Amino acid sequence: MYTAIVPDRASNLPPKPREWEDVSSDVFRSQIVPRYEPAVLRGLVGDWPAVQKNAESVPSVLDYMLMLDSGQAVYTVAGEPAIKGRFFYDQQLQGVNFGSIASPLRSTVEHLLRLREAPEPPAIAVQAANVNQALPGFTQENPLPLLDDQTQPTFWLGNRAIVAPHFDVKDNIACVVSGRRRFTLFPPEQIHNLYLGPILSAPGGVPISMVDIRNPDLERFPRYAQALESALQVELEPGDAIYIPAPWWHAVESLDSINLLVNYWFAGVASSGISPKASLLHSIMGLRGLPEAQRSAWGHFFNYYLFAETDVTEHWPPGILDVVTQMSPQQKASLIRFLSDSLQE
Repeated sequence: MYTAIVPDRASNLPPKPREWEDVSSDVFRSQIVPRYEPAVLRGLVGDWPAVQKNAESVPSVLDYMLMLDSGQAVYTVAGEPAIKGRFFYDQQLQGVNFGSIASPLRSTVEHLLRLREAPEPPAIAVQAANVNQALPGFTQENPLPLLDDQTQPTFWLGNRAIVAPHFDVKDNIACVVSGRRRFTLFPPEQIHNLYLGPILSAPGGVPISMVDIRNPDLERFPRYAQALESALQVELEPGDAIYIPAPWWHAVESLDSINLLVNYWFAGVASSGISPKASLLHSIMGLRGLPEAQRSAWGHFFNYYLFAETDVTEHWPPGILDVVTQMSPQQKASLIRFLSDSLQE
């Protein structure tokens, strides 16, 4: 069952996403995913041993992680106290405002514990570490029944920080194990109002909003006020999870001195095996620099084949194998070779 949240505009806060409890795999697939909107899954992983350890104490859940630690170095980022936990571009928008290393998990955990009471600590975070490689046995002891066993989880461990609004290429289920996380979400069409920074120097490989959502400068970014009108926001406790369909925009704030999240990216890639993100980048490279008239002309092609409601095959006889219907293995292989060759020209 779910609980519908009535928007509370009187408080001047964004409304919450729809909330669900006792979600089964069938309910998730048949009722939640088709809505194509974020969904809060309250208590979804409350029975995980990791969450139970966190209920004892934060050191207990960290000890639990270290018991499973394979010793493999994990990607870890750190920023000076001056960034106030905001992992972002550098001032020239040509790089990032933090450094990164491959670090043993144990040393990062010990560092986080030492900094736990510091009033202005550096921002430290293990990002997108492969759970099965770094913490073998974790997924067996802490399963997510909504997805199949082939979905590889990642974990994120750090102190107080904020990640700017960004999108994921795949659908995402994010599960809070320790600490609190605040998610601020925007529908995909709000891309026009989020003031995106450069793509190739973006901190996480996808463009991020240049607006500091904690203190938005509406003189510099006036359209962000329109984005806020469509925003959703929710705070999750340990044991809670959130489903975020791709490519919904979302900012994530880690609110406590130590925070642990495990997430699962799934689906999000077309049956062709080609990532929508790769298609977008290819299209930008090929079309962005064209004269306006030509770019507009190609826009009609994109609309016809991808976005219009017209059935482009309505005048075809049935059974035609084509890129807009279903390709044979030979057609698919030939087209992929063509696309690959076109990138070399």
